Amino acid sequence: MYLSFLRLPALAVRRRPPDLVYAADERPSAGALLVLGAQHAATAMAFVTYVLVAARTAGLDRWGTQSMVAMTLLGMALCTALQAWGGRWGSGALLVHMPNPFMIAFVSALVAAHGPGGMATAALVYGVVTLVMAPLVRHMRALFPPPVVGVVICMGGMALVSSSVRHALGVDGQWHVDGGSALVSGITLGCIVVLSVWGRRLRLMALLVAIAAGVVVAAMLGQLEGLQVLQDVPLVALPQVAAPVLGLDAGMMVAVALVAVLTQLDMLGSVIMLDKMDDADWKRANMQAVGSGIKANGIGDLLMGMLGGFPTCVSSANIALVYATRSTARVIGFMTALLLALVAFLPQLTMALTLIPEPVLGAVGLYAAGFLMVSGMELIASRAMDSRGIFAVGLSLSAGLTLMQMPQLAQHLPPGLHFLLGDGFVVAGILVIVLNLLFRIGTSQRAAQSLQSASPTLHADITGLVETWGAAWGARRNVVQRAAIAALEAAEAVAAQGRQLTGMRGSFDEFNLDLEMLHTGAPLALSSGPAAPASAALLDGDDSAIDAALANVSGQLLRHLADRVSTADNVGTGEAMLRLHFEH
Repeated sequence: MYLSFLRLPALAVRRRPPDLVYAADERPSAGALLVLGAQHAATAMAFVTYVLVAARTAGLDRWGTQSMVAMTLLGMALCTALQAWGGRWGSGALLVHMPNPFMIAFVSALVAAHGPGGMATAALVYGVVTLVMAPLVRHMRALFPPPVVGVVICMGGMALVSSSVRHALGVDGQWHVDGGSALVSGITLGCIVVLSVWGRRLRLMALLVAIAAGVVVAAMLGQLEGLQVLQDVPLVALPQVAAPVLGLDAGMMVAVALVAVLTQLDMLGSVIMLDKMDDADWKRANMQAVGSGIKANGIGDLLMGMLGGFPTCVSSANIALVYATRSTARVIGFMTALLLALVAFLPQLTMALTLIPEPVLGAVGLYAAGFLMVSGMELIASRAMDSRGIFAVGLSLSAGLTLMQMPQLAQHLPPGLHFLLGDGFVVAGILVIVLNLLFRIGTSQRAAQSLQSASPTLHADITGLVETWGAAWGARRNVVQRAAIAALEAAEAVAAQGRQLTGMRGSFDEFNLDLEMLHTGAPLALSSGPAAPASAALLDGDDSAIDAALANVSGQLLRHLADRVSTADNVGTGEAMLRLHFEH
C-alpha cells in the first residue's frame, strides 16, 4: 500500500460519521489513494492560472513565469504535507493549498517593480504575520465565533461567483454569452453533480471525470487552444531560484498583513469544515488544530516565498472535492503533495494544466462557490443570535456585496487604501470582526431574573429567558433548546414538591452553559437511581408516596436533558437552588 510507512501523530478520538468512505485516520487502497490524490493535485494545479495572471500583468518572461509556477507548486506541496502530518506542524486534515487569489494584485506590483525576487517581500510579511497568529489563535476564540467565520466563508464563495460565471458562459465585454462555452461548462457541472450524488463508485473521481469530459467537449467544439506551446517546453527541468529583493511601502505592507489575517480566518473555517465532516458529534472548533494549520501555512509560504513562490491558501475547490468524494483521509494529502512536487520538475505537464479551457474552470468554480456559501450559512445558523448578531452578520454581508456589485465606489480611494477597502471579501471580513467586538460591549456572560410561581405566563417567561440569554451569548441552538426544555421540567419538579420558584440565573462560556433555578424551602430530593416500575398500589398510598414517585420521574427526565444536575442551599437567603449544567 502506498505511503504505508508513514506513522502520523494521533488525532483526537471522534465518532466516525456513517456516510464517510474514508475517515481522517483511515488508509485507502493503493488504487483509490492514487485516484484521489491525482484528483486533488489536478484540482489545485488548475488554479496555477492565478500565478500566470500575476506574471502576465507584471510583464514577466516565459522562463521567469515557469520558475514562479514551479516554486509555487513546491510551496503548495510543502503546506499540504504539513497539514496532513498534523501534530505541532499542521492541522491533521486533508487541506490542499493553492495560490492565494487575493495576493494577485500585490504580487503583480512587486514583480513589476523588482522582478521575480520581489515576491520575497510579500512572502516575508505574509509568512511572519501568519506565524505570529498561529500561537495566538487559540486565545482569540471570542474574536472568531462561528457566525464571524461563517460570514468570511460565505463571502469567499460569493467572491467566486462573478468570475466563475464569466468563465463558464464565455461572457464578453458586451455581455454576450458564448453558446459553446455554456455547453462545455454545463456538461462539466452536470457531471460533477450527477457523479457526486448518484455516482457510487465513480463518486471518488467525480471532479476528475467531469474535467476530462469538459476538456473533450471543448476539443470537439474547437475551444482547446495553445497545444503548440508544449513543443517548446522541456520535459524535465529544475526550477530557477530568484534572488530575494526586499522593497515594500507601508501601505502595501499593511494590506498584505491584513490579507494574511483574513486568509487565516478562512483557514479557521476550513479546519472547522473538515473537523465537522469527520466528527458526528462535533460541537466547537479545535483551536489547537487551527493554530497548527496556520503554522503549516506560515512555514511553507515563508520558505518557498523567499525563493520566488506565490503565497498560498487552502483550496476551497479541494474542500468541495473532499465533500463530493466523502473521503477525508489525511494520507491523501501526502499523495497530493507528492504529485504536486513531482509536477514542479515537469514543465510540460505544468503548462498543459494551464491550458484547461476557461468554461471547465468556471464550472468547477461554481461548484466550489455553492459549497462555500452553504457551509458559511450553516455556520452562521449554528448559533442562536439576537439583534446584535443579526446586525453584525447582515451589515457585513451587505457591505461586501455592495462592493462586489458596485466596485466603482472604491475607484477614488487613495492607492494605499484601495487594497484594504476596494475588495468586498476584505471589507466584509474586517467589518464582521469589528462589529462582533463592538456588539460584545455591555454583553455580560451572566444574567439573573426573578420569577413568580403563580404567574400564568411562567412557562413562557422561562422559555423566553433561556432563548434570550442564549441568543445574546451566541450559544449553539440545540443546546439552548435543550436547556429551555430542562428549565421547564425543573419548574415542574419544584412545583411538584410544594416549593415556590423565585428566580433563575444563567452563565455561559464557550464550553459550558449553566442554569440555576432558585426556589423556596429545602433543596429538592431528586432520585439518582433508575425509575421504579409503576405499581397499581401506588394509587392507594398516601401523598408522600406519590410525591416520591413524581420526584423520581423528574430526576430521571432532568438527568436525561442536562449533562449534570445538582441541588444546593442558596446560602444566606433561606432559599435553595437546582443547578442544570450543559456541555457546550
